[in-house]
Amino acid sequence: MNKKEMKKTPYKPADVQDVHTILDKSFSHQEKEYDLVVIGSGSSAFSAAIQASENGARVAMVEKGTVGGTCVNIGCVPSKMLLRAGELNSHAQHNPFKGLALQSTKPDLSKLNEQKDELVQKLRKEKYEDLIEDYGFVLIKGEARFKNAHTIIVDDQEVIGRQFLIATGASPAIPTIPGLVECDYLTSTSALNLTEVPKHLLVIGSGYIALELGQMLHNLGAKVTLMQRSDRILKEYDPEISEAMEKSLYEKGIRLVKNVSYNKIVQNGNEKEVHIRTNGEDQVVTGDQLLVATGRAPNTGSLHLQSAGVKIGKAGEIIINDFLETSVPHIYAAGDVTLSPQFVYVAAYQGNLVAKNVTGSQKRKQNLTSVPAVTFTSPAVASVGLTEQQASEQGYNVKKSVLPLVSVPRALANHETTGVVKLVMNEDNRQIIGAQVVAENAGDVIYAATLAVKFKLTAEDLQETMAPYLTMAEGLKLASLTFDKDVSKLSCCAG
Repeated sequence: MNKKEMKKTPYKPADVQDVHTILDKSFSHQEKEYDLVVIGSGSSAFSAAIQASENGARVAMVEKGTVGGTCVNIGCVPSKMLLRAGELNSHAQHNPFKGLALQSTKPDLSKLNEQKDELVQKLRKEKYEDLIEDYGFVLIKGEARFKNAHTIIVDDQEVIGRQFLIATGASPAIPTIPGLVECDYLTSTSALNLTEVPKHLLVIGSGYIALELGQMLHNLGAKVTLMQRSDRILKEYDPEISEAMEKSLYEKGIRLVKNVSYNKIVQNGNEKEVHIRTNGEDQVVTGDQLLVATGRAPNTGSLHLQSAGVKIGKAGEIIINDFLETSVPHIYAAGDVTLSPQFVYVAAYQGNLVAKNVTGSQKRKQNLTSVPAVTFTSPAVASVGLTEQQASEQGYNVKKSVLPLVSVPRALANHETTGVVKLVMNEDNRQIIGAQVVAENAGDVIYAATLAVKFKLTAEDLQETMAPYLTMAEGLKLASLTFDKDVSKLSCCAG
């Protein structure tokens, strides 16, 4: 593809930059001196440490807390296990099939937590702790702070590095609302350790964490009220996606309050009162548990970045360039601490790229143009590439295809037809440049769409594939056909 054609796509060529590898330079390699020092022990940290060690670098990893980072310990792994438990409990209580009687008893969160913790401990050991010895890098326990651009202090010892990777992740962000700090509230971490199902869970926020944890506890038996400042949920998606998800929440009995401003929060005994104003009216919403899910803040406060000359942004995030370098070229940053897309696979990709950049003869830029995103609700929400609005703002000649889930045979068979499959196409060359899905197994469906976006497939490419019948993935093919015809007039499996 020539440069003129490239400009018509959302992609940029992956530029390379000649560099001298750190392994080519003389280095004393004394006990506390390393080619690469990684601060943090999550997915980006381990990805970098493994790759750099394989490339011959002497690597140290510094961790002040539990090895493994957010995903395995307090994020993806425990939340998805409990989400699945909640789904099964909900299916037992609310199934759409005549003549089928399912039963469920009151959930025992203590036993669920024991099983969750067993899974977390197993994966942390096998996928993180055991790898330290396997790959031969050094783990230094303690909190790191920069003394200068080549030295950190870990508790009372100095550690010197030729190159650094900051991969300290992020923590729940707490908004400034009068009375909140005096209130007993939950975060995404503590919500996963509840031993009793709340009677009424109040949720400040309606992003992916709020939706996942709110629905999880609702499925386990809690009444749930979601509150948000904006006029629609999932506003980073196109309106059809927000509408489908709002309809699903309503059908499941989860209350959503929009256009909220928070006046104050008051705790009376075990009850939490959230005083809000919405649509010109004051209201008080009361519940026995309050979850604050308003995003995440980068963990940079204790690093003394100013001592190394590393610049941060307004939210405390570390500013990086396309090579993942900070304002100090030999200090890199990756993962949530940079406010990159907050997914474990993005962090791992970035960590791997950093290791290759510091140990190789060329540096490569990161490419995040086809990153899939998944919210693990029921139905799930997934996306990749550009939304219709983003594509229009970037000057594309946009054509969209919106396929209601009622047109997907698998959804009909499941009796779960609330959802949508949307494709965004560049009409000039008919390339698929974006996809959004609200459906069961949307996270699995979106991988096929990710390949379509990454490898610049056209609507015709999707139309000419054989999609397995009675799968949700067939919705992608049906949506591609919808660009040109009414799929409701086709027979089953018709192309």
